[in-house]
Amino acid sequence: MRYHYFLLITLLICAAAADAQNARKTESFNTGWKFFLGDEPRAQNSTFDDAQWRSLQLPHDWSIEGRFDQKNQTTQAEGGLPAGIGWYRKSFTLPLSARNKNIFIDFDGVYHNSEVWVNGHYLGKRPNGYISFRYAITPYLNFGRKKNVIAVRVDNSDQPNSRWYTGSGIYRNVWLVTTAKTYLTNWGTFVTTPNVNNKAAEVALEIGVHQPSPKNKLSLQTTIYNAEGKVVVSQTSPVKNTGDTSIVVHQTLAVSKPKLWSVTRPYLYKVVIKVLQNGKVLDDQLIYTGIRYFNFDADKGFTLNGEPMKIKGVCLHHDQGALGTAVNVRAMERQLQILKAMGCNAIRTSHNPPAPEFLDLCDSMGFLVMGEAFDMWRKKKSKYDYHQDWDKWHVKDLQDQVLRDRNHPSIFAWSIGNEIREQFDSTGINISRELVGIVKQLDKTRPVTSALSEADPKKNFIYQSGALDLVGLNYHQEVYANFQKNYPGQKFIGTENMSALATRGHYDMPSDSIRRWPKDGKTPLKDGNPDFTVSAYDNVSAYWGSTHEETWKIIKKYDFLSGLFVWTGFDYIGEPTPYLWPARSSYFGIVDLAGFPKDVYYMYQSEWTTKPVLHLLPHWNWSAGQTIDVWAYYNNADEVEAYLNGKSLGIRKKTGDDLHVMWRVKYEPGTLKAVSRKNGKVIMSTQVVTAGEPYRIQLKADRSHIKADGKDLSYVTVTILDKNHVPVPDAGQLIKFKVGGQGILKAVDNGSQTDLDPFVSNQHRVFNGLGLAIIQSNNKSGKISITAAAEGLQPGQLIIESDR
Repeated sequence: MRYHYFLLITLLICAAAADAQNARKTESFNTGWKFFLGDEPRAQNSTFDDAQWRSLQLPHDWSIEGRFDQKNQTTQAEGGLPAGIGWYRKSFTLPLSARNKNIFIDFDGVYHNSEVWVNGHYLGKRPNGYISFRYAITPYLNFGRKKNVIAVRVDNSDQPNSRWYTGSGIYRNVWLVTTAKTYLTNWGTFVTTPNVNNKAAEVALEIGVHQPSPKNKLSLQTTIYNAEGKVVVSQTSPVKNTGDTSIVVHQTLAVSKPKLWSVTRPYLYKVVIKVLQNGKVLDDQLIYTGIRYFNFDADKGFTLNGEPMKIKGVCLHHDQGALGTAVNVRAMERQLQILKAMGCNAIRTSHNPPAPEFLDLCDSMGFLVMGEAFDMWRKKKSKYDYHQDWDKWHVKDLQDQVLRDRNHPSIFAWSIGNEIREQFDSTGINISRELVGIVKQLDKTRPVTSALSEADPKKNFIYQSGALDLVGLNYHQEVYANFQKNYPGQKFIGTENMSALATRGHYDMPSDSIRRWPKDGKTPLKDGNPDFTVSAYDNVSAYWGSTHEETWKIIKKYDFLSGLFVWTGFDYIGEPTPYLWPARSSYFGIVDLAGFPKDVYYMYQSEWTTKPVLHLLPHWNWSAGQTIDVWAYYNNADEVEAYLNGKSLGIRKKTGDDLHVMWRVKYEPGTLKAVSRKNGKVIMSTQVVTAGEPYRIQLKADRSHIKADGKDLSYVTVTILDKNHVPVPDAGQLIKFKVGGQGILKAVDNGSQTDLDPFVSNQHRVFNGLGLAIIQSNNKSGKISITAAAEGLQPGQLIIESDR
């Protein structure tokens, strides 16, 4: 896993290859690109003059740089941001010493319909915007002083082609890989742990080797290191001469007293593989692996390393809010940190293969991952979606996903599709069997499922194929209690659940009536609020789903229900149910688009963690005499007592399957306080206070020190305070930012689903009192200064340190 999160990987690779001038070289190929938005067919030629094109660094998403407009062909479902055609070009040289090597260019993902040329030679086309791919480019290269030119055409003009925001361009990393003529094949190594217990683990390897001359005498040396860098076990095996240029070598190594990978202790071993010829290293590879075992049981649910565990998962799309889809490791890490603190232990990659770095983070941070392949098969969901490429590409794309990702210990299940329309007719039977067969041919260690939206087993042809290891159900929580009766002997996973809706910081009264918006799926504005908000009390969902509490109560009750994936962990650009334009991003997230938790986040934290939780809502700025519903989420306590201006509102205790407690209160300004107690002892207390008029801007960075690498980020929260330092919950001022020193203002946001101001700007309004500025380092060490100003308010200032 060359992309691994830990910087230690670079040092380890260097140490492993120190004795080998001919070992592989993997270089980032992200810098020095030229970009043109539009079509220019001549750009494929190496002699084309691109001097007037824009210079940039990859990864790059050109759509996020545009403006929201309902006239854009991407439609509201994709956020109304522009798409189109774009060209990328890069010039580079190679040393004469590379002439006798094999050279490859690896793309982690291009959205979409990418075509690539090197020095005018056409390498190929890859329609799928989420898959990683490689081209061998050695025959077409120049060495020495003569330049090489790579040109990439990206065509995202046929719209609509998705049901959510996709981004446009070379939005993931690009790599230049140089190897000897004999090399370890791309994604050809598979590391498994077929037998594991607390005393010993068997580590089995399949290692693909390409050798141009089968008569060469080669050997393979595999060494496993623990997380502390000490050698655990090593083995050297001869490579048998089969007469073939491509062979697979099998090895089995024993690790005594293994430290098992889990979501609470994601312990990783390092596997270093070397191809040797007469003691000389021809190629090497490093793979991080986790030793673990898991099981799904039809009666007992899911176990990890023999311990029962409820899967507490969320679904995630691949955009990073205001940054769009351009891959940034820190952005993904922040997202996962927020979810981890909530108690989340699993991610479903909806509905496509993720960036490799995302899986690296899940490996190292302790998340289980359901890797999903497709949102549609032959039958379309959007006019120009992947159904057009299905017949030609689905086998190759699925194979490449499994081969690329199968070494990640975080991956614990494969999904071959989401709400596939072939589930409703007999064509679903053969396609399901074909796809499961492709996965099993490459990986027999993980179960395969499909996210089914038809819950009646007699009507679902994907289920009737008999190919699935797990029955994955989307919604239909009303049938979960009877799952064992309806699906005898089958194993359950909730692949997509809830679709609850909320706008951060907005509250409608009363809170104890459930609302389904839209009621019939056709008239969203009729059912919703005229200001395009949704109450943040957990009492609103899409008509096909449920509130968060409704489904979680069922999942937690029955052991045979192994767990679920909430739709969704974060809001995402596009699919703004229940509203029409100007809504342009979703309301489904537990966390809003800017990364600010909605109130239901704390319900999950109180249910999914053991840390003490006491969260009080709503804010305390209302009209005099107004009746306000006060909720509290809590755990590790017997009761909660609320006080308004020192006067008790009474004690509340959860009864039955309650997940919150409530008081109905006549509003008066002041302080609303809650205290939780266990056995009469105070566990926690919290309060919300009536705010006065906006007075000043507060800036707070999630990280005050970042790396000076031109990639690292600091997320700066903007809060509007009154004179007494109390947050103003309904503030909406326009904030103007100035960033100086060794950094730039990368993007701005506020979490509102209807704000049509661009993300790439030096100004943005706060929404319900909060805003966000994303600061990126440049390549120089030093201070980064941030100033935020608004008319009539005292400005906010902050200094961030950027260093190597």
